[in-house]
Amino acid sequence: MKKYHFFLVGVSFFLISFVVKANYILIPMDLTQKNHLKSYGIAYWILKQGMELDWLLNYRGGSFMCKYSAKIEEEMIIRGVSYQVISTSQAEQILAEVKSESSNMDAMRLDKAPKIAVYSPKSKQPWDDAVTLVLTYAEIPYDVIFDDEVMENKLPKYDWLHLHHEDFTGQYGKFYASYRNTAWYIQQQKEFEATAKKYGFAKVSQLKLAVVKKIRDFCISGGFLFAMCSAADTYDIALAAEGVDICESMYDGDPADPQAQSKLNFKNCFAFENFTLSRNPYEYEYSNIDNQQFERGLKESNDFFTLFQFSAKWDPIPTMLTQNHTQVIKGFLGQTTGFKKSLIKPEVVIMGETKQINEARYIHGVAGKGFWTFYGGHDPEDYQHFVGEEPTDLKLHPNSPGYRLILNNVLFPAARKKKQKT
Repeated sequence: MKKYHFFLVGVSFFLISFVVKANYILIPMDLTQKNHLKSYGIAYWILKQGMELDWLLNYRGGSFMCKYSAKIEEEMIIRGVSYQVISTSQAEQILAEVKSESSNMDAMRLDKAPKIAVYSPKSKQPWDDAVTLVLTYAEIPYDVIFDDEVMENKLPKYDWLHLHHEDFTGQYGKFYASYRNTAWYIQQQKEFEATAKKYGFAKVSQLKLAVVKKIRDFCISGGFLFAMCSAADTYDIALAAEGVDICESMYDGDPADPQAQSKLNFKNCFAFENFTLSRNPYEYEYSNIDNQQFERGLKESNDFFTLFQFSAKWDPIPTMLTQNHTQVIKGFLGQTTGFKKSLIKPEVVIMGETKQINEARYIHGVAGKGFWTFYGGHDPEDYQHFVGEEPTDLKLHPNSPGYRLILNNVLFPAARKKKQKT
């Protein structure tokens, strides 16, 4: 009995000693991570609990580290996220390595769970959106908003806004040639025209311009804007075409202004300049910003883009946005796939490029107090996603580097640089 008593005391002492020493959790984001996408969801969940964590830029693929909690450990086990329990001294050694002047690493403190909105029609559309897919899979909550919420000035409630696969020019995605007789196209046109009338606009293009200007003001006031595929270039085209009719009669009932090209104001744009509009209403393109497939000359087997490497200590923002476990990402198509470098404003930061064709795939910039990121292509794990095709099952792609870029942007508003101890 006495030996048994000593055994229990010994075990208790060992467990207490382990808990005292195991004061931190490291979530590796290199190739040892079983589920990169759900790791971002865990990071968001930790912030929602009112706790903080460090984003270790360029350390093992952009790992996360936080103080130990049995609750956090339990949640990671449930979600299938790889982690390591480490001691305080080990955590301090990692931070010392990251903060070393000789390393291209840094620590960014995350202390706020951003409130997220996705701009998307409430009615069902015959395609899916990569951002909503990955937010759902990662278990990161978001609100769906559309023209009503924007026009009713509800954007300031949010920290981060994603622009769904969208056309802000009032040309209904330029789907007229292929889909004008389908039920979803006809219904979308009716809904958009009714909303335009509701807010006193004669045309859908005028409504969309008003929406774009409110989104611009949201960003300038400190919001974080993320757009993929056609939402990226049509956003800038709408701003450049303020006060100019660029829509042909099948879209708004009257011909486009024949002098529209010469009347564009590129100073209004976030990312692009000197582009030429596609004046053909039957062409599935808005302008020459996008590299069309025949121009790209690539196929799935040789279509890759490369992430730039930035200085973590001097360029923390693009460093955060490019955290990954690989620098080479599989290419993927969209209505807008890649941006011609010659049409990108000089102050824009190019974060990912298709080198062999001088094409930008992933770009970033500043607007007033806010930030924006444009990402070309539609679905990082479906090379050519067709209208009506089934959505990608992210259970099959838990380590997708292309989807990781989206989630880097989601966490970006939570960050502030970690101060050195004095």
